[in-house]
Amino acid sequence: MCVCQTMEVGKYGKNASRAGERGVLLEPFIHQVGGHSSMMRYDDHTVCKPLISREQRFYESLPPEMKEFTPEYKGVVSVCFEGDSDGYINLVAYPYVESEVLEQDDMPERDQPRRKHSRRSLHRSSSVGEHKEERLGLAGDNPESSIQETKSPKVELHIHSDVPFQMLDGNTSLSSEKISYNPWSLRCHKQQLSRMRSESKDRKLYKFLLLENVVHHFRFPCVLDLKMGTRQHGDDASEEKAARQMKKCEQSTSATLGVRVCGMQVYQLDTGHYLCRNKYYGRGLSIEGFRSALYQYLHNGLELRKDLFEPILAKLRSLKAVLERQASYRFYSSSLLIIYDGKDNRAGMFMERRAEMRLKRVDTSLPESLQDDTSTEPSPSALPKVDVRMIDFAHSTFKGFRDDPTVHDGPDMGYVFGLESLINIMEQMREENQ
Repeated sequence: MCVCQTMEVGKYGKNASRAGERGVLLEPFIHQVGGHSSMMRYDDHTVCKPLISREQRFYESLPPEMKEFTPEYKGVVSVCFEGDSDGYINLVAYPYVESEVLEQDDMPERDQPRRKHSRRSLHRSSSVGEHKEERLGLAGDNPESSIQETKSPKVELHIHSDVPFQMLDGNTSLSSEKISYNPWSLRCHKQQLSRMRSESKDRKLYKFLLLENVVHHFRFPCVLDLKMGTRQHGDDASEEKAARQMKKCEQSTSATLGVRVCGMQVYQLDTGHYLCRNKYYGRGLSIEGFRSALYQYLHNGLELRKDLFEPILAKLRSLKAVLERQASYRFYSSSLLIIYDGKDNRAGMFMERRAEMRLKRVDTSLPESLQDDTSTEPSPSALPKVDVRMIDFAHSTFKGFRDDPTVHDGPDMGYVFGLESLINIMEQMREENQ
């Protein structure tokens, strides 16, 4: 078990254990659609991810006009492995106090705390439903099992969405299994735990960034993760890594459009589940394939969400104007999230009602009012809520940032080019579907 000094959690303590040292049990963020680092749910409004110093400093240095388009930065927490009474090893977060970070090997064995958190004491509310006694962990033989001695860690997700997910495979057919989390989230979490476990011989604490959960406003978040720009490697990349990243760009729409799909989930009104795509799907798309993917993201299983065009385009144009004013900034390997609610407005409710009516038309006993689809036509002025956020700044830079030796002139035109491509494709799609 790791060693943390006893701390008062303060603002972190809302969802913390009340027994012994107070900590927040981290849960997988079930709506993660892309990336390689595991995003963890801290509470309804906050997620966290392994800290990369450059990314932390970048969040702290953001110009005010960019903050509308990035998650709010909320600070740093210390994270360590802890055993629970069921024999699982969980990730638990504590307030970060540098002077109080202590390695376990520095303490006599008799002084090492052995905390066992019950699931009841660590359960919390969920933004996607009332899910109690949820936890994720590495299965050990007992709560005191050595992390490095667990040869084949078993990872199980016990946090659920009320809406099932289905991954589309390479043949664009539905997989038979419906699960209650985005499959990419589980993949990333398994890899993250494996990496941390292999590095944890000294039971060290890990630093995690606390960031705004940008989907917490949405009941049924539809998320599109786009890798932006024509270049993905940072200035500090090795020749080998730079070559790999350039090849990925050349073989995908990153080179031709300045943007490629890194993942998505979209809620389907006709079936009541999310359809998911991952980054491997996005890498193989042609320009026409990218258009089709964007169309799929805006389709709810019954109809194309035409009401999304204007609010999304307005956000993209505003972001483009902001980035064109950021001289010397480069956002290498960063992503752009586009988010909307799959069931948040009158148009969505109308289309769901239409699906129900199609199934009921065989019943001639229904009143005429229920058989009339047009009776619930929503007002065209009812615009849905959408959000557009830039994320992942581990390779970003600007003039004077951390004494970076390479200084770039003008705005990041590779990123701007990607925004222009995205705007043009959406405008064409809007005109074709008027």
